[in-house]
Amino acid sequence: MKAFVAAAGPKLFLDETSVLDIGGCVVDGTDIAPGRAIPDDGDPRIDHSLEGFLFTCGPDHIRHPEPIPGDATGRKFPLHGSYSGHPAEILFWDLQGEDAECKARVPVKTADGGEALLERHWRISGETGEVCLSDRLINVGQVPFARVHMYHMNIGAWLFDQHVRLSGKMLEGGGFPWNFGEEPGGVFCVPARVEGEDWAEVALGPIASLGGVTLKVKFKTDTLPYLQIWRNQQAPAHVLGIEPVSHRWVGREELAASGELQMLKPGESAEYGLRFCFA
Repeated sequence: MKAFVAAAGPKLFLDETSVLDIGGCVVDGTDIAPGRAIPDDGDPRIDHSLEGFLFTCGPDHIRHPEPIPGDATGRKFPLHGSYSGHPAEILFWDLQGEDAECKARVPVKTADGGEALLERHWRISGETGEVCLSDRLINVGQVPFARVHMYHMNIGAWLFDQHVRLSGKMLEGGGFPWNFGEEPGGVFCVPARVEGEDWAEVALGPIASLGGVTLKVKFKTDTLPYLQIWRNQQAPAHVLGIEPVSHRWVGREELAASGELQMLKPGESAEYGLRFCFA
């Protein structure tokens, strides 16, 4: 892990061994990443990613394993797709005044024989502390693959008290307590796009254990039109996930039948954007 920090904002630890995702995220002296307070899904690759504050799901599959169409051996797309475990090549890493910035490229082999290139650009504003992630995904192979993408932002829920709430225009009633639903947890996925707005915003807070700050997350809704929220308090798990995502929470077959499972053809690209801050 390599420390990535500006004059303001969180101290991030970026994982060069896995897509340059975020491992540790230190806020007010506390690493808010869940660590081992996660479920064990039997995939060491994903266990490693889930331990961190943010990992990227895709580019060929999101969510749980499903069969690869036409594969005679019965292989499945892996849990949360093929991104995790692919190392990043750092192109630029520096402080720009009080800001921090880095760029990287991540070659990715997809489960169904495709080749992708993720161009990743991280920035932290030294003035506001806002973290910005810009991703460009290019199909550099010879076969198309599904254009699916999800950012998992995972927070250790032991940090929350009864006053912590989720809020956002896409949520029922504008928001509700972080420990929604029945115990020991659950998941929901809702449309996030608002007419006339290019970015959606969801907030989590105030978090008293971190000095009363609120986590504010924004994401581009042209390519990430849904928001998924997941929490799991079944021991040893104690985690909440904020997950901007490209598609509804249904299986590939249903998405394909409805025309939602668009393919990224050779030479085509897709862009994704995420911002977050603690304020």
